[in-house]
Amino acid sequence: MDTQLIIYLIPVAGLLSLGYALYTAGWVGRQDAGNERMTEIALAISEGARAFLNREYKVLGIFVVAVAVLLALANMANEQSSALVAVSFVTGALCSALAGFIGMTVATKANVRTTQAARTGLASALSVAFSGGLVMGLSVVGLGVLGLSTLFIAYSNMGWDMVRVINVISGFSLGASSIALFARVGGGIYTKAADVGADLAGKVYEGIPEDDPRNPATIADNVGDNVGDVAGMGADLFESYVGSIIGTMVLGAAFIATFDGMAGVEPLAGVLLPLVVAGVGILVSIAGSFFVRVREGGNPQAALNAGEFGASGIMAVLSFFIIQWMLPSEWTVGGTTYTAMGVYYAVLIGLVAGVMIGLVTEYFTSIDHAPVVGIARQSVTGSATCIIAGIGVGMYSTGIPAVILAVAIIGASATAGLYGIAIAALGMLSVTGIQLAVDAYGPISDNAGGIAEMAHLPPEVRERTDKLDAVGNTTAAIGKGFAIGSAALTALALFAAFMQQADVDNIDVANPVILAGVLLGAMLPYVFSAMAINAVGRAAGEMIEEVGRQFREIAGLREGTAKADYAKCVDISTKAAIKEMVLPGVLAISAPVVVGLIDKYMLGGLLVGVTVSGVLLAIFQSNAGGAWDNAKKRIEGGIEVNGVKYGKGSDAHKAGVVGDTVGDPLKDTSGPSLNILIKLIAVVALVLAPLIR
Repeated sequence: MDTQLIIYLIPVAGLLSLGYALYTAGWVGRQDAGNERMTEIALAISEGARAFLNREYKVLGIFVVAVAVLLALANMANEQSSALVAVSFVTGALCSALAGFIGMTVATKANVRTTQAARTGLASALSVAFSGGLVMGLSVVGLGVLGLSTLFIAYSNMGWDMVRVINVISGFSLGASSIALFARVGGGIYTKAADVGADLAGKVYEGIPEDDPRNPATIADNVGDNVGDVAGMGADLFESYVGSIIGTMVLGAAFIATFDGMAGVEPLAGVLLPLVVAGVGILVSIAGSFFVRVREGGNPQAALNAGEFGASGIMAVLSFFIIQWMLPSEWTVGGTTYTAMGVYYAVLIGLVAGVMIGLVTEYFTSIDHAPVVGIARQSVTGSATCIIAGIGVGMYSTGIPAVILAVAIIGASATAGLYGIAIAALGMLSVTGIQLAVDAYGPISDNAGGIAEMAHLPPEVRERTDKLDAVGNTTAAIGKGFAIGSAALTALALFAAFMQQADVDNIDVANPVILAGVLLGAMLPYVFSAMAINAVGRAAGEMIEEVGRQFREIAGLREGTAKADYAKCVDISTKAAIKEMVLPGVLAISAPVVVGLIDKYMLGGLLVGVTVSGVLLAIFQSNAGGAWDNAKKRIEGGIEVNGVKYGKGSDAHKAGVVGDTVGDPLKDTSGPSLNILIKLIAVVALVLAPLIR
């Protein structure tokens, strides 16, 4: 096995991913954008999304520079690290921001082209929407692999030992995590302020349909789909992706001394394995995209499943050969015996756990299954019973994923120790390219339906986009479950890496200092969620007031003879998101630093507490919100309770809208942001480890 050849081939995979993303983006751009009214609406959405990202990135630019300076100063004289960790940090931040910008830009081009394609058929509309999502997915994995491998090559040639190389590279993950947190929180506040404001002001107070062009908040709502569900989700999985790779590399460094004495085995095999798996995963994701095809009148869900599950199956086979090629059949480190087959089993465990958590999430949030049907039926007796039922569903939904994660952790650890847990996280994320493509397809389809409604296209166009959007709701729910599961395993991998780098031998919860850290860590997700939810509430209240003002003051708006001031609502969401994202971000970054400077074992306890509490609270919030959303849609499709039929405009529907409104900030702001919180705190601890060792 030629180590140098492997090292220099890995960036090629990243470049190939970006090249195919560029080709796909060009194909999307060449599709028909429709009539003048459609392009006008799409331009407003695109300009709003770009304006938000520009303002967000200006604020983040100041933050990145400030943190980079602090990192450089703190690590300047550290023999286990280097001031160059600041370069890694800035590179990670830039790659994460660039991936989000590319994905969002193409998504805002794909939405109107999906609408136009839906005028001719479902198959062509699916092709455009999925291709738009694929650009996001391939940009994330391409920039992640290219950035990490390039830094690895550069630092490896500086004469440092491998532990120091990886310590400095870990700054890349910190940069990615920082951008991800602000992108998820800021994008989530933006999209839900607009969504809640548009829903309540439109459906409940004014009695007009969703995406009605008379509603001033409609454009802001569509912009939010892109900045929150495309750019935000992309940054979230970018962080998980690079975090799982770096965590595995840190733990793989422990094998170097053992591998150095083995014939035919490269000393860096354990370090390079995660990069190789990620590189091959890019090729598999591209191959899987060719499976996403549907005949006219076919099932879009089956087409997307064919791509996602097909890629996972191929990756499961290829991983066997990669691991058998790179690792020895058996080796012993620190009294623990590892085998190549054990590492492969850990990869399989990660893949299977990711799929299972996604399927469980789909059950609790699907419009056709008992939990959502139960909430819809409970809505007949009012908003209170609708909300009570949704809370119950959310709480129940934590049970099976917790069991799956527990079994995965024990199984991966039994087969390959802490390295097995890390490689299981990587296995779950190995085909992130197509997983994220399927997820980003959802908001593109949602936007396409909104454009069809606002452009007054024939009803069959909206029917086709609604069919795509209904599948998108399922893929979004599965994507959120997958993101939470991968966050849990990634955080555990980073936690194991922190213990190794900080020389923390064990976490004994009987120790009062460690127990205090656990308690503080368990508290953080609740306070963080409260900040995010309250921010949405304040911004949504301002949005509702503005929509009401326009209906009162703009003559002819309610009748449809005057045009709404969409820009004002876009500005409200933008200002609120930029202002409100700062405090949660400061809390997430400062908490592990303060606790770590007090006691490194206390910081270990903090990591335990925030991971356990954060994962369960994230599952609860995401699934409760998703269930409320689809319960509302179930009522809109018509339900019958005790012989009485209920549909749009009924009291049951109004109760469902209230439940959906309560769930919106849970499933799209605070819930998904917790994924990043637990990973960011773990990454901060890992970067801090050489300083507190």
